[in-house]
Amino acid sequence: MKKEFFAYQAQTSPHPLALEVSHAKGSYIYDTSGKQYLDFVAGVSACTLGHQPQRVVEAIKNQVDKYLHVMVYGEYIQEPAVKLAKLLANNLPKSLEKVYLVNSGTEAIEGAMKLTKRATGRSEIISAKNAYHGNTQGSMSLMGCEERKQAFRPLLPDVNFIEFNNLNDLSKITTKTAAVVLETIQGGAGFIEPKNEYLQLVKQRCQEVGALLILDEIQTGFGRTGKLFGFEHYNCTPDILVMGKGMGGGMPVGAFSASTELMTLLQDNPKLGHITTFGGHPVIAAAALATLQEITETKLMQEALEKEALIRKYLVHPLIKEIRGKGLMLALLVDSSDICNEIILNCQDNGLILFWLLFEPKAIRITPPLTISTTEIVEGCNIIIDTLNKTQS
Repeated sequence: MKKEFFAYQAQTSPHPLALEVSHAKGSYIYDTSGKQYLDFVAGVSACTLGHQPQRVVEAIKNQVDKYLHVMVYGEYIQEPAVKLAKLLANNLPKSLEKVYLVNSGTEAIEGAMKLTKRATGRSEIISAKNAYHGNTQGSMSLMGCEERKQAFRPLLPDVNFIEFNNLNDLSKITTKTAAVVLETIQGGAGFIEPKNEYLQLVKQRCQEVGALLILDEIQTGFGRTGKLFGFEHYNCTPDILVMGKGMGGGMPVGAFSASTELMTLLQDNPKLGHITTFGGHPVIAAAALATLQEITETKLMQEALEKEALIRKYLVHPLIKEIRGKGLMLALLVDSSDICNEIILNCQDNGLILFWLLFEPKAIRITPPLTISTTEIVEGCNIIIDTLNKTQS
């Protein structure tokens, strides 16, 4: 099928990995030759419960037997979407009680930006350098990397940038600012955590000038950092919370959450302030509901921090300069992009899936399913260490 893949399917890079998938189960992906690969990436943080999780698969099958799409979002009462929104609200602060379900993280960012402009009557959006919030034109406007944006300009006007963790830049948030959009932990930049109460101080500054704080938890959400959402580690509740990726247990979904007062603004003046045909799709919502139930009813979040400690224990090597991140959202920093590329590609040859980060060429992504076992973690770490030893020699 490789020939047809390159002939008919649009590519995103000159050299895709082109692993031809036969099937996947648990923490493993299998190619068409029968070779198995231990998955340390989880579909770029999307397969929270691993591949083919029983509870999610059963929820999908049960819903498929009832109905698929019946009406555009927000018009008909569909049980999976209502139950999902309720369970999310029950696990979030009161100020994030209303949920708008969409199709992806980038669409959730778009909806959140629109909501802040509607709420404040302002146009300026502030993002962080080396930020990544998605790839549609609005969310791309927030991307803090001009090299990736230049070919697609003009993008949204009135978007300005601050440096993540730089308290001196907070003065750039003014009475002209509608919203500040930040990743709770910067992803593409290299899994950089907020320091020195940074998020709290950003929220305080937003309150002082009447701006809103949007936290992007598309990667950090749904237990990956050891709590349901990353902001819970940093004592900072956003005005709008954006989620996606791991929310659907391997199915495409996104959402943004805010207070009832804020969300009501999308209903009128104008009506249909944000609309989507397939947002809240019953099959997707059923999968997301099952995923959230599994995360909140088990010890997976607590175990994520224990598994982080295990990874840090085993991944000690002269070529590893630093391990950034929290829980099962980790990045190995090595000396050069050449070493990074060699490790990722050689590990795949050796049956372990790793991946890159967008803006940090010396970082290796480790974001396995939350369900990965300690035995599988040790197996994967041993492959990395063996590969590093061969690279060093």
